[in-house]
Formats: sequence, structure tokens, C-alpha cells
Amino acid sequence: MASVNGDHAGHSEAGDEPNPSIVQQNPDNCFRILLATDNHIGYAEKDPIRGQDAINTFKEILEIARDAEVDFILLAGDLFHENRPSRTCMHQTIALLREYTLGDKPISFELLSDPYDGSAPGFSFPAVNYEDPNLNIAIPVFSIHGNHDDPQGTGPEGALCALDVLSVSGVLNYFGKVDLPADEAIQDDTDKGIRIKPILLRKGTTNLALYGVGNVKDARMHYELRSNRVKMYMPEGGDVAEDDWFNILLIHQNRVKHGPQQSVPEGMFDDSIRLVVWGHEHDCRLTPEKVEGKDYWISQPGSSVATSLAPGEAIPKHVGIMSIQGSQFQIAEVPLKTVRPFELDEVVLSYAAEQGALNIDDKDSITEYLKNQVTRLIKQAHENWKERNPDPDAKMMLPLIRLKVETTDAKEMTNPVRFGQLFVGKVANPRDILQYYRKKKPAGRKAKNNPDLPDEDEDDWEGDDPTMLTTNDRLAKLRMANLVKQYLQAQNLEVLVENGMEDAVMRFVEKDDKDAIKDFVSDTLKMVGRDMKTREVDEEDVEDHMLQAKEHAASQYAEVRPVPKEKSKKGKGKQKDSDEDSMLAEDDDQMDLDSDGSFQQTKAPAKGKGRAPTARGKGKNPLFQNASESEEEEEEPEEVVPPPKKRGAASASASSSRKPAAKAVPTKKAPARGGGATGMQQSQLTFSKGGKASKPIELSDSD
Repeated sequence: MASVNGDHAGHSEAGDEPNPSIVQQNPDNCFRILLATDNHIGYAEKDPIRGQDAINTFKEILEIARDAEVDFILLAGDLFHENRPSRTCMHQTIALLREYTLGDKPISFELLSDPYDGSAPGFSFPAVNYEDPNLNIAIPVFSIHGNHDDPQGTGPEGALCALDVLSVSGVLNYFGKVDLPADEAIQDDTDKGIRIKPILLRKGTTNLALYGVGNVKDARMHYELRSNRVKMYMPEGGDVAEDDWFNILLIHQNRVKHGPQQSVPEGMFDDSIRLVVWGHEHDCRLTPEKVEGKDYWISQPGSSVATSLAPGEAIPKHVGIMSIQGSQFQIAEVPLKTVRPFELDEVVLSYAAEQGALNIDDKDSITEYLKNQVTRLIKQAHENWKERNPDPDAKMMLPLIRLKVETTDAKEMTNPVRFGQLFVGKVANPRDILQYYRKKKPAGRKAKNNPDLPDEDEDDWEGDDPTMLTTNDRLAKLRMANLVKQYLQAQNLEVLVENGMEDAVMRFVEKDDKDAIKDFVSDTLKMVGRDMKTREVDEEDVEDHMLQAKEHAASQYAEVRPVPKEKSKKGKGKQKDSDEDSMLAEDDDQMDLDSDGSFQQTKAPAKGKGRAPTARGKGKNPLFQNASESEEEEEEPEEVVPPPKKRGAASASASSSRKPAAKAVPTKKAPARGGGATGMQQSQLTFSKGGKASKPIELSDSD
């Protein structure tokens, strides 16, 4: 069990084992919460062997919550693997939630915030299901969305996702939905950007505030932070002091750094946060980790099903039972028993040949050696399974096996698919057991034969020789976004903007948004048409004017699509897709920003008065106060690049391939919480403190 004392956490150094905190638990004052994330229900659901892995483990998680008698379940994104889950997937999920979360068990805590905040517009039922008198909830489930199940679409109800369906069905409480409206539709600057409002809960003397931020594209999140437009509402009023709230923040972003704007730094949060529950990363790191120089902790539950054959997925998977009492908390790790065993290893054929284990010039000798290595991994999987499951009646599932083979000096190798046929019925993934790779050799770029097709980028293979990879491995390494971008760059589009077309194609492919391309083409034609109508065009000059209209549309699109600066390919690593679930990476430093870029948030304005809650006869006093209007400062910063116009969550977060220009601007910073600190300081996302509103700032590329 990992324990943390919230009162003395600031005196412990980063990396130290957390000290025991809750010595005398009082059940009347102690929250018990089950932590999980990245369930990926629906992953490989058509696979005859692995199709039910995700839903079976989700069922086990619900059983753990029921047997442990937790107060509620907290999920940090990616409940579903697909943006539009199949009927079977939705049917199974709703059935399990009804089976395990509905019942006569009384709710032992009360809701202090407005139960109708975030409810479906036009309907009378509350957003929090256990406050609905027509529902009998025993274990509430609270969840944010991830990058796989994020809101999409442009219907009358706005962007929707699968969690919206579960929410109106009454089996799940969906929060943390980020609404990024078009800036020109907003008159008040305080309403722009990302606004986070908490769910306020109380159990006895313990007060809990749940802040959630569903997944936002990393480039867009970076833009919002640079522009000082991330605001967190802070509860005020009532009988609870500011320091008496235990604040939890749920996020679903890249933690591993993939580029200058492709991750969220661990040290960006304000010290008023006590715990950050980090989703999206699949390696299990449930034990709270102290952030250097900060007073809060990070817990990363990891995924409950392996969605790739990466090293991070091989770490034993757990869920956590978190106890919170006053300002103290602790997390007990509970191993998952329905997770499919996974073993992986790597061999270097040249080294094995030096040891006399094989003849590197003999194909049959290499095949026999690889066969022995896979057999060893299967045996190792059985031993680990028995160690984790002492019950003799427990039946082991077929294991996942991955053997990475370095074949630089080998002249001939066996076919990986044919090799896998030897282990059908013994492993769950016979077609991709082996992964061949060679040491990358410098070679000149070949001239492309087809002018309509892009050059093949060697960086796409991440140092591997594509000729030695299996078809599945080659497809896994290819990035659809790179293919689309390269292909469009090789074309000669006369009207459509390449960056916008790329975004539309990616929404069509990744999010199954069937109207994405049609809507983009329609909007672009309207924009170009309006531009053409403002000109006096001769028939002979139509093409020139169309080109000018396209350039104007491209410049407008680039301004509202902030993207990270692309690294030069020479001597630098390639940025990975932000939607990819990142695994274990070594030596990932945090992104450092200049002290002028510290993000001090202004007092966030409260929304309009909501209806008074009537469920269960409890009257709630409003705990949010309206903020004062921003005061003008002496030094005005330059205008920040406006955010994208919102069509849906996907279009708001899509990015352009063009980097917007930015330069450092001196500003008069708002006073920081607890006094102004001088010197280097990392960017922070802070609670609202009132007073003068800090204005948006821009950072230079070096910052």
C-alpha cells in the first residue's frame, strides 16, 4: 500500500517512498474511490481469441469496486477504444454498469455543487445520476473522455461522444468536457479558452473537489497554456475554507515528452492540487510520485488491457483503491487477474552466434534458435501466471508473446507468419510473434519515380529496415497523418487548403466523421467564393484570382491552427502522433519555459444561475462567486493568435503544418499566489484568486 500525508508532502524529496498518512481511518469521514483508466472496451473485438479481453477486465474492475464497497469509481479517459463503439460494445458496457452500479446501497456522501451543471440541455434530469430520484444508484461512476472516445460531430446538440450516451442513460457521470468555441462569437475575453469547473463532494468532515480535463490535442493544449487561457473555478462561500478542499485533477494527455509541444509538463499544476490522476499512458505507475519542487503527487493507473506489444504493456496491471480523509490519502494497489499474460524479449543474432547458439549463415539454425526462445517465453508466462493466480482451478489464457530480433548480419530469415503457425493454439498472437529489425545504415535518398506520390520518409521506420519488417509491423510504424500530409504536398490543389484537407481526412479516418471532408470542402468553397465576389475579375484572370483567394484562405487557416515547430530531420528525433498511446520512455525531461511564461490564472467567472437542486430534498448553497471584470494594465501585450473556429472537438484540436510566428513580449504579470516569486519558474495552471486579471502572453521559440 502506498500512503501519502498531505500535510507533510512538501517536506519529502522527489523519489522518496511516501510516508504512511491515514493512521486512524474513520469510515464516516473517509472517501474510498476506485481508480482506473484506459479500459479500451472494444479493442480487437473481432479477434476470436482476444476479442473479449477488454470487457472481461472491465467486469473484473466493477466486481472489485462492489466487493471493496467503494464510494464511487473514477475513470481517467479512454473507456472505449473506438470513437464510435459498436452496438455489441455499447450493449455490453451498459449492461455491466447497470448490473454492478445500480442497487439499494445508500450513497454515503453528498453533492455540494449544482447537480444540473453539465446536464443535457432541454431536459429536466440532473447531470449527476444519483441525484435523480428516478434512478437507484449504488456506486456512481465519474469519467472524463480520452483521445479515443472524444466528442465529435456538428449536430444540434454540439459535439457528442459515447460517454454522452452513457450519461443520459443514467449509468455514468461524464464530466471534464472541454468546449472551445470560436473566439469571434465571444465578447468577453474571460470566457475564452479552457474552463474547468469542479464537482464538489462531502463525506463527514472531508471535502473533495474533482477537476477533470478531457483529452485536448497536445498542440492546442500548449497554445491555450501559452495564451494563459486555462482557468480553474475555485469554490468560495459556504462553510468550507479554501484550504479544506482536497483537490484532485484528472487529465488525459501525453506525459512522455515527444516534442516541444507534444506533452504536458508534470510541474505545470498549482500547489493547490493535492493529486493528479494521469490517464493516456499505459504503463502502470499507481504508487503516488512526488513532483520535484511541488506539493502535489501524480498517480498513473495505466491501462487495463494491452493494446500494443510494447514494453510498457508488459508491466503487471493494477487498479487502485484510494482512501481520502481530510488532507491525507493513500492508494492500495489491486492486481487484475483477467489480464492476458504478456512476455517479451529481444535477441541479437550476431551475439548469439558468437556464443555458439546458432549458425548465422544457416536459416534453419536461426529458426530453431528462435523457436527455443519463444518456447522459453511461453514457459515463463505460465510460471508468472501461477505466481499471480495461486488458485489451481484458474485457467490460464493464451499468452501474448513478442520477440524482437536484430538481424543485421543474417543473410536469410524465415517468414514470420509461417513461423507463427508453429505456435497456433499456444499463443494469442501467432501472426506477429517475431519483429525483425536491422541497424540503420546511411543511404542516399532514391529519386521518386512517380511525381504524384511523395518520397518515402526513412524516419517513419524509426531506425528499422522496412524490408526486414513484417506487414503488420510496417503498418504499425506508418502514421496515417504522415501519409496524408506527404500525399497532399505532392498534389497541386487549386482551391482547397492542404492543411485543412489533411485535418478533414484525419477526422474521417480516425474519428469516423463521415461528414468531415464534405463539410470542409463546402466551407472552403464558400470562403473562396466570398473572396472572389469582392474582386473585379476578368475571365482571363480567374485562375490568378483563385490562387490569391486560396492563399488568403490558407493564411487564415494557419492563424487559427497553432502547431509546434517541426524539428529538422538531421540529428533530431521525429515527433510522434499525439494520439498514440505512449509507452515507457527513458530520460524524458520536462518541457522548460522561461519565467516570463508562468501561467497565473485569473478569477474565472461563474456561469449563470442554475436551477436549484431538488433531488433527494437537499438544498445546496451556491459555492461560486462571480469574478470582477479584468482591469487594464499599463503594458499591453501583442495580440495572441486566436484559437481555431469550433466545428466539433476534432476540428477545434486539429493542427496545421505551418508554425505561427511568436515573439516574447514584456508584460506586467499578475501577482502570483502566495507572493511574487523571482527567478526561473515553470509554467503553472493555477486556481482563480481574484484581483487583476493576467493578460495573455506569447513565448518566443527559444522559450
